[in-house]
Amino acid sequence: MHTFARLLVLALMLSGCATLPDVDPWLRYGGAQAPDTSEIRKPLTQSQTDAVVAKLVPKGDDSDILQRQAALEEAVAGTALVPGNAVTLLNDGPATYRAMFQDIERAADHVNIEFYTIEDDETGRRLAELLIRKRSQGVAVNVIYDAVGSLRTPREYFDRLREAGVEILQFNPVNPLEAKSGWRLNNRDHRKILIVDGKVAFTGGINISGVYSGGSVVSSERGGGSPEPGWRDTNIRIAGPVVADIQRVYLATWEKQRGEPLKPRKWFPELKPQGRQPARVIASSPGDAVPAIYVTLVSAIRNAVRSVHLTMAYFAPDPQTLEALKDAAARGVEVKLILPSYTDFWGIFHAGRSHYADLLEAGVEIYERQERLLHSKTAVIDGIWSTVGSSNIDWRSFLHNDELNVVILGRDFGAQMEAAFRRDLDNSERVALDDWERRPLDARVKEWAARFWEYWL
Repeated sequence: MHTFARLLVLALMLSGCATLPDVDPWLRYGGAQAPDTSEIRKPLTQSQTDAVVAKLVPKGDDSDILQRQAALEEAVAGTALVPGNAVTLLNDGPATYRAMFQDIERAADHVNIEFYTIEDDETGRRLAELLIRKRSQGVAVNVIYDAVGSLRTPREYFDRLREAGVEILQFNPVNPLEAKSGWRLNNRDHRKILIVDGKVAFTGGINISGVYSGGSVVSSERGGGSPEPGWRDTNIRIAGPVVADIQRVYLATWEKQRGEPLKPRKWFPELKPQGRQPARVIASSPGDAVPAIYVTLVSAIRNAVRSVHLTMAYFAPDPQTLEALKDAAARGVEVKLILPSYTDFWGIFHAGRSHYADLLEAGVEIYERQERLLHSKTAVIDGIWSTVGSSNIDWRSFLHNDELNVVILGRDFGAQMEAAFRRDLDNSERVALDDWERRPLDARVKEWAARFWEYWL
């Protein structure tokens, strides 16, 4: 994020001001009459969605609310709720990299990679060696990286992969002369995706970078550890039919960015059920008629009955998200936010803090994660609706970036999400309204300045 800040002025000069839509018309959609979706991909069958939801929640136990939420997601995202997936929650970089590299080792047909940041450090070099070895074995390897997110990565890193036969695509180059699909500096690819053989996929908040390699365990618990604290983040591994939807998003991005045509591979193998979790892929890009991730999240908060638990790296809410959180607290829903206590990008950090007083006065509980830099982007609502992905709760994620989240339904996975939330809560400090109102003047000035720019941060 800090690299992008240096290019902010230029982006402002070159970009128009998109706006977030009114969510209310979508929230009134109960499956019978949707808002105009002529510019959106047609939704898939609703009857299958209803059947899955009915199995998750007995009639009368919030089933109508969950069905309305599922109907809305289908309408705005154009993707089905797909049953039969095995979704594994991965806490922090070490667990994620271990699982990723094991699956890449097993690849027999192709490996598709898409990351905002790929760094030329120990983690990045381990990945490069593995990809080069798999390519030598005849496995197709395709890599999309964001030009700004990977700005500090030397070209030699990607040239080496290219020379080994790996297909490389730079998303929205900083140099307009290198752009193949129009030049939109402010549109960044913030997704973090790995797909292996079209059967297994990973996504979440973790890039390819050494900052995640230490994990988030306190040094004393590790018996020493590196001097640099590991970042706290979350990913998921998915095996099952919903992987096909992630694959479609990846291939669409490759085509949209006009990468070299990919040779035919088994992109969409037969995918049998691997587990019990219903899941839906929700992707968004600046050119979409409706920002699906945004509408989905606001709707889920407004539909909450018991609890809204958000863990968010970058938090600069728009007015509708802010009102949804405050309204939920007002009707007795337990609304808890875990946010960073420090950050790698001061602007978004102070923009988020500028909203604390408003939220605290409304009864929203705010906690700040200590000791480790928080980079997770997760939500669990009522213990049954969960999402993990790349999108933060800020204007940039909702309007300016390509993002991808996965929604997972079910109390089993929800319980895992709640357990992870409690662990972060144990390592966080609660922000009290009385203490917050006594914060120093220089903090207030930073918040005021950051709020002015939050649309672009």
